[in-house]
Amino acid sequence: MDTPLSTIAVVGLGTMGSGIAEVLVRAGREVIGIDVSEAAARRAVGCLEAATARSVARERITEEERRDILARFRTFSDLRAAADADLVIEVVPESYELKQQVFRELDAVVRPDAILATGTNALSVTRLAADSARPERVLGLHFFNPAPAMKLVEIVSSVLTAPQAVAAVTDLAHQLGKEPVAVGDRPGFVADGLLFGYLNQAAAMYESRYASREDIDAAMRLGCGLPMGPLALLDLIGVDTARTVLEAMYAESGDRLHAPAPILRQLSDAGLTGRKAGRGFYTYEEPGSGVVVRDALTPSETAATGEVREVRSVGVAGSGTMASGIAEVFAKAGYAVVLAARSLEKAETAKGRIGKSLARSVEKGRLTAEAADEALARVTPAGSLDAFADVDLAVEAVAEDLEVKRQLFATLDKVCKPGAVLATTTSSLPVVACARATSRPQDVIGMHFFNPAPAMKLVEIVRTVLTADDVHATVREVTAKIRKHPVDCGDRAGFIVNALLFPYLNNAIKMVENHYASLDDIDAAMRLGGGYPMGPFELLDVVGLDVSLAIERVLHREFRDPGLAPAPLLEHLVAAGCLGRKTGRGFREYARR
Repeated sequence: MDTPLSTIAVVGLGTMGSGIAEVLVRAGREVIGIDVSEAAARRAVGCLEAATARSVARERITEEERRDILARFRTFSDLRAAADADLVIEVVPESYELKQQVFRELDAVVRPDAILATGTNALSVTRLAADSARPERVLGLHFFNPAPAMKLVEIVSSVLTAPQAVAAVTDLAHQLGKEPVAVGDRPGFVADGLLFGYLNQAAAMYESRYASREDIDAAMRLGCGLPMGPLALLDLIGVDTARTVLEAMYAESGDRLHAPAPILRQLSDAGLTGRKAGRGFYTYEEPGSGVVVRDALTPSETAATGEVREVRSVGVAGSGTMASGIAEVFAKAGYAVVLAARSLEKAETAKGRIGKSLARSVEKGRLTAEAADEALARVTPAGSLDAFADVDLAVEAVAEDLEVKRQLFATLDKVCKPGAVLATTTSSLPVVACARATSRPQDVIGMHFFNPAPAMKLVEIVRTVLTADDVHATVREVTAKIRKHPVDCGDRAGFIVNALLFPYLNNAIKMVENHYASLDDIDAAMRLGGGYPMGPFELLDVVGLDVSLAIERVLHREFRDPGLAPAPLLEHLVAAGCLGRKTGRGFREYARR
């Protein structure tokens, strides 16, 4: 018996079309590849030949299986070749006119029961369906690039789509080994709808000269565990493609967060569309290459850091997880550490936490027992900030409350010796407000570690308008010595990571509020389609909904953008005491320990 949707036509044999064709033929389908360009058809065949040859070399398939796969892929230049197809997938360029023309011609060719799928990620499936002679058989089938590797497939229904067509394509996606996610018809769908807003904000951040392209990308890779930074990803996707998607999103949402950053237009108009052009946000070895080469904007590897202050001893204020983690980092790097809390008992408890963490590192083979003992011996617990009298660097990691921090910095001002560097780990409060609580604001800087501090490589170094050059240079040097990656940013809400991360999380909540997609589908879409280590709702529950709400409010207050207003659902859950994993319930429920 024939497998349902056994003969499939793919219209458009660019990178995405070729990838989809490979997925289909490997899964046993007969594939009709159609492209007006014979060169594109030859490249598609060449790509399949090369990919299957690699599979044979790696012993994933036999030579006979390879011959069968290649025999199932035939290419044509005329849409009439799709006459016997059970399913047609179009992946031609993102243009209504071009796609509508393809659908009109297909209407005259395909069988009445054939399903027509568009691979668009930016245009309205409903609009394309309405122009078709069989709107009930039209849907969206959005693969992700590279199609053979990416598991996610978004299946997009319009108000006209027949449930039977959706069911047939969903079954096909499962048979292809993909994870189908059902979504409604709106620009960007789920994954790109969330991803492109984030990419747009990153482009705007770079355009404002808030941070360098290298620091923005490093911050999101190291601070969020993303496989690529946003600007490098824009170059991979294509700056012109990103602009097209954002234009479509903005036309529907009117949300300023989707209004394409001017730099996207400027780069597109100049032909600097990313890797495919050899230059976009970065410069590449040649068009199509992923190898970045130095250009006029590349930071000098030999640039002098400037005059620095000597740092031998470090004071860490606080007794929580962050404070003990930071103290552990400095102790392992060879610094003498004073760990001060509100009482000696709390400080000793925090040191005990460090001891357990070091012991785990020994068990996992990351540290020798001798090195762990030496690191722990470098930590001196104290019940008062008076113990910071001789430290060269004081780092506070107390509650995220501005008044609490201001009082602490006023005390550090009195206690610490002249020339000591005073640092705050705040993730959302103005560093300059802490600096103004002292008589030496030039010595104050932000040093934002990420939790858990021993594992996370990123430190955001936040310089205020008052911070001295040698203080900035000192903290960069110290950050390198403790084997962390420093990124520079100015003193504004969210710095780099939180300013880009939390609007994305907020937009995910709004999708659920609008009943556009489920929690599970959104999380799956971002893990499988965006390469995120966690879906947005998994992450929100880990971070804590109260913490997330506080950061959202700070961002909204600072930037005054209506699109940054916290989602009402987030506010309601926090008001109900549903704060995430720590309370056993947030967006999901968790087993009590």
